[in-house]
Amino acid sequence: MTSLFRFLAFSLGATLAMEAGATPTTEGALFDTITERAERLAGEAYVAPSGELPSALSELDYDAYRQIRFRPEQALWHDSDGLFEVQLFHPGFLYDHPVDLNLVTPEGDVRHLPFDPSRFRYDGNAAELADLDLDDLGYAGFRLHYPLNSGDYHDEFMVFLGASYFRLIGRDQGYGLSSRGLAIDTASPQGEEFPAFREFWLAEPGPDATRMTVYALLDSPSVTGAYRFDIAPGSQTVVDTEARLFAREDVAKLGVAPLTSMFMHGGIASHPADDYRLRVHDSSGLALQTGDGERIWRPLSNPQKLHLSNLQDTSPKGFGLVQRPRHFEGYLDAEARYENRPSEWVTPLGDWGPGSVELVEIPSDSEANDNITAYWIPEQPLKAGQSRTFRYRLRTFGATPPDQQLAHVIRSRQGWGATPGQSDPPPASQRVFIVDFQGPSLDGLAADQPLNARLTTSHGEILEPRVQRLPDGDTWRASFHLAPEEGTPADMRLALTLHGEPLTETWNYVWYPDERR
Repeated sequence: MTSLFRFLAFSLGATLAMEAGATPTTEGALFDTITERAERLAGEAYVAPSGELPSALSELDYDAYRQIRFRPEQALWHDSDGLFEVQLFHPGFLYDHPVDLNLVTPEGDVRHLPFDPSRFRYDGNAAELADLDLDDLGYAGFRLHYPLNSGDYHDEFMVFLGASYFRLIGRDQGYGLSSRGLAIDTASPQGEEFPAFREFWLAEPGPDATRMTVYALLDSPSVTGAYRFDIAPGSQTVVDTEARLFAREDVAKLGVAPLTSMFMHGGIASHPADDYRLRVHDSSGLALQTGDGERIWRPLSNPQKLHLSNLQDTSPKGFGLVQRPRHFEGYLDAEARYENRPSEWVTPLGDWGPGSVELVEIPSDSEANDNITAYWIPEQPLKAGQSRTFRYRLRTFGATPPDQQLAHVIRSRQGWGATPGQSDPPPASQRVFIVDFQGPSLDGLAADQPLNARLTTSHGEILEPRVQRLPDGDTWRASFHLAPEEGTPADMRLALTLHGEPLTETWNYVWYPDERR
């Protein structure tokens, strides 16, 4: 595929060396030029990446690939006075389609960044790679560094690596869930299509800048796109994103702002794992704020068969995958430290109109595999020849979404709805659920306050609903029994109210017959 840099050089009157007198570009003009290239590509037949890696790289195993180490002193902008640095990933192992990287100076000059093996150290089983001719390979991806946790060290806080995947963290967090540029036909019978970022432009920030910008060109058999990421690392790392999409082909299912994560076991979705850990997951639930302002919490599961859930809405205020709880005792994993995994929130910037948030839960037997994904599906499909622009903000956070004042779910549990010692117990299909809430809207409420459970189910019968304050004085519990219809899922909704006003987010869970252990 023709390098987009070469197209830029032609259109902007620049050269690879950016000779004196060349016309620099503003960032707005650069993004427009990338957009024009994406639109042009959409009118052409798709061409898969053709570059082939030397077998010595493509046949690397995981351990050997990890022995290729970037030299920190070779980081981009390392010797500048700025706060940002960029380290690069070597191609090889799973990353067999290198991307083109370009640098944009503060003056607006654009230059291609060629592959340079001297930026890397080849240790152990990778030592023989140092003798190969690896010129002009391209890089697998890159990671951004910034003094996030202390003033004297540049922490890695964001990484772009593989297809359209990228990950970000805030202060005192460790990598967990991933974002993607776009999802196409996820969990569809025809199979998922994985768009990929083919080329990037890294805009060098000024000396005192606390934000930086990355541009990207996305390509796939069905869609092309121009992306702009305005990135602000911090306690909550924020990425303002603009995606300008162009359709080559009709897209059956367009997934916007996709988030991808892992859930093995824990919480309401107990798993018969031979595991000392109480929970194993990067995210424990899907959160949604609807266009009407309702806050919804959906606990995640590791199902016995594929589950798809669609939460219909118009002009959503936001959605995200959330990691709760946030304390070590909830997991007991001293290596993975799941309590430090980030939550991530998507805030639409502008009116996205009608559509749905789709949640995909895939059966999995390994925490090494992502089996959870969520994204927005516009009601209006994207047809060949059409274009669409989406603007949204990505934000890392902890237990609750930004600006949430309603109390949140801290625990969900279920079990057989029998009483110990009961002479005539109900069938094993009858379930008892408990949902515990904490948060600002419940603080200071006396135990005799008349809180009620607003509780519904799509199928089956709700029995013995009850609301009580727990002995710690901070937690309120709703409990109930579900007598399900034989073989029919039950879509349940629960919120605590006081005098008719909601005090909590809405707990939403679908009980499936195949969940009965």
